[in-house]
Amino acid sequence: MDKKDIAGIRRQLKVENDLLKISDIFNVYIMKESTDIYHYQSQPFDLLDQDQQELFMNNFKKLLTGQLDEKLFELKFQREAEDHTQLLLHKGLLSTDVEDWKEQMLAMTEKMIRDRPNEKDTVITFIRAEYRKPMKARNEEAEESERDTVYSNPFLLCSVNRTEEPKKAIQFDYIEKEFKYKIEVDPVIDLKNPMTGFLFPCITDGAADVNHILYAAGKANEPDYTFIEDVLNGEEIMTAKEDKAVFEEVIKDVVGNQLNPSTLASVYGEINRVVEENEEDEAPKLDYRDVERVLSQSGEQVDSEKVKSAFERITDDGAYELKASSIVPRYKSKSIKINTKVANISISPQDLEYVRQVNYKGKRCIMIEIEEDAEIEGFKMLPEAFGDQ
Repeated sequence: MDKKDIAGIRRQLKVENDLLKISDIFNVYIMKESTDIYHYQSQPFDLLDQDQQELFMNNFKKLLTGQLDEKLFELKFQREAEDHTQLLLHKGLLSTDVEDWKEQMLAMTEKMIRDRPNEKDTVITFIRAEYRKPMKARNEEAEESERDTVYSNPFLLCSVNRTEEPKKAIQFDYIEKEFKYKIEVDPVIDLKNPMTGFLFPCITDGAADVNHILYAAGKANEPDYTFIEDVLNGEEIMTAKEDKAVFEEVIKDVVGNQLNPSTLASVYGEINRVVEENEEDEAPKLDYRDVERVLSQSGEQVDSEKVKSAFERITDDGAYELKASSIVPRYKSKSIKINTKVANISISPQDLEYVRQVNYKGKRCIMIEIEEDAEIEGFKMLPEAFGDQ
């Protein structure tokens, strides 16, 4: 799944929408210390009142929000695993009987909570739904409706949420005309901040892929590797942050830890070009030969074997491939930070070529080429000849 596929599902997560229909919802309450199933309840989603439906829809949107390889990860299932999650979920996906579906989801729940205590009680929510995507774009003049022909994909989605202690409050009773102390005893499910979850199967351009599952971490660049491998039976992953760190270490190993901003701008520009040219295809990856080519095109004289050796030392795998999209910071936003004791500067990768570090009167200075007068607190800065007091 790419970001467009995920965004397409997320946009359809709304009440009374014929393009995404949730048939059933299944909630399981888990005790924090014993990791026992305290209670579970299944019901048709349409039987929830609209406010409840909205709360869950917003929770599912939140779960599917985030950047790929940072918060959302497409996992390939391991080939072999005991009590394989792929089989459990596939059985649940194909089930036409609610009781059979509940049985599979309870088996999945047992696998999720086994030896995994939490600090607070949690609620695991499963839904089964159908996502319908029109096969062609809307045409106002055509007699045939865009919804006459659609891709139809059933899917399962799971969200794990912690509970919060109810708040104590002082209330004013209008009828009795007195202040009252109110305390609730029922825990509140925090639907605004899902801890983790997943979507199965992955849906790419209207086609289901049961060999992959979309995993959602609670926080960016903080995936639960044990959950991924032992619970979801997914293969090992690398986050975008880890990929970028590998790239930076390879560059330092090959050319040293000093690099001109213009060279770095050229490196990012070339990699961003690769990303944009392959936007509609599978995410491009860079091996040691690609990194050597990018550095050479950016003006650095490097040896291919040296780059390969750097890959082997840093990743223990000379054939390791970096995701190009993980390396380049947000290209058109001010995503690069230049930090000094005097000031912190934010700049976009494409504007790095306008930045220089120069020596002025024996002191190091940062010089930024600009096309217009700079402003400070609403005042335009007076231009000075370089070298004036």
